Amino acid sequence: MKKLAVVTTSTAFPGEKGLNRMFYLAELLCKRGYAVDFITSDFQHWTKSHRDPKAVEALETPCRILLAHEPGYTKNVQIKRIFSHRTLAKNIKKLLQANTYDLVYCDIPDNYVAATAAKYAQKQGIPFVVDVEDLWPEAMKMAFHVPVISDVLFSYFSRDAKKAYKRSSGVIGSSDTYRDTPLKYKVEIPLRATVYVGNDLAAFDKGAAENAEKIQKPAGEFWVTYAGTLGTSYDIPTLIRAVDLLKKQGHTGIRAMILGDGPLRGEFEALAKELEGDVTFAGYLPHGEMAAYLVRSDAVINSVVKNAPQSIVSKIGDYLAAKTPMINTCVDPEFWKKVEDDGFGLNVLPEDPQALADTILKLKNDPKTCAAMSDVARRIAEEQFDRPKAFGRIVDMVDQLLK
Repeated sequence: MKKLAVVTTSTAFPGEKGLNRMFYLAELLCKRGYAVDFITSDFQHWTKSHRDPKAVEALETPCRILLAHEPGYTKNVQIKRIFSHRTLAKNIKKLLQANTYDLVYCDIPDNYVAATAAKYAQKQGIPFVVDVEDLWPEAMKMAFHVPVISDVLFSYFSRDAKKAYKRSSGVIGSSDTYRDTPLKYKVEIPLRATVYVGNDLAAFDKGAAENAEKIQKPAGEFWVTYAGTLGTSYDIPTLIRAVDLLKKQGHTGIRAMILGDGPLRGEFEALAKELEGDVTFAGYLPHGEMAAYLVRSDAVINSVVKNAPQSIVSKIGDYLAAKTPMINTCVDPEFWKKVEDDGFGLNVLPEDPQALADTILKLKNDPKTCAAMSDVARRIAEEQFDRPKAFGRIVDMVDQLLK
């Protein structure tokens, strides 16, 4: 039996807060006949706390979980996080060296962890597959930009990314943009595939059904819902200002539902209190309850600031699964075109409250178009974002590399 190492800086185990793309993949590879060591941090990124090793050991999973220690950090963007991940990389290297593998699969970011895992694979003469889920340093520059200091600091991220790409046998991207990132570093990786972060549709539907009665929606309200991180890259202020404009213009019953948490939640809540628009902050919710909110909504919004590097982010799978028309402010050419070509929503330029208000009102006044967009959204979710199907492309690449 071939033995694989699936390496990631951050993941969510069952019952934990956060994203679980890599853990889902590890379990899928086990089910396809591989022996898998799932190597990750003992620090839970989303709760900013260390895991209980006994609780992790008690998980029922077909793969073996190996926890590598890191000191931890208190904020997503801070120097302390960089040094914490450096320690993590050293401890992941020790775990890799203590075992024998036929292939290593690792996501990026963290760039230094990926470079470390890639170097191990190169020395062992085994395939290395890199899974590009976000762009560092581009994303970090959004939140931390100090002239000269930022350029020097973030140059290390670019250096490590190039090291990881140069040692890769295959690349998976959560969008075409991310899949082709190695080309920006003048690195050509012949085996390339796009696999959206997606979700498990059956689990989404089950969660939405089980939590449906919890979501009480007043008659006549039109909900525009955002779900995800409340941070620098996501343009929540424009959504808040848009519903405020609509109320001042006499359009009642339009509510912004904001699901999630993050470093700027307090700032966003303060803005909502200053204005007159109807805004509800529901906080971080279990996935099933979030799914129920999305299904009950009249529109969902992928609200991204103008200069953000994001492409097709993790929330898109849930948005489409909810069978709800989407408003998109992400100007990434790939996703902007997808919204237009597939027809599951409307694009609007970011950071323009009036334009967003007009788009919300356009959907509210056109239920026939909304219904058509909803049908398309669900079809796209089933065809392209359902993990049991979509992740088969990753397994196919692993199979090919191990022949």
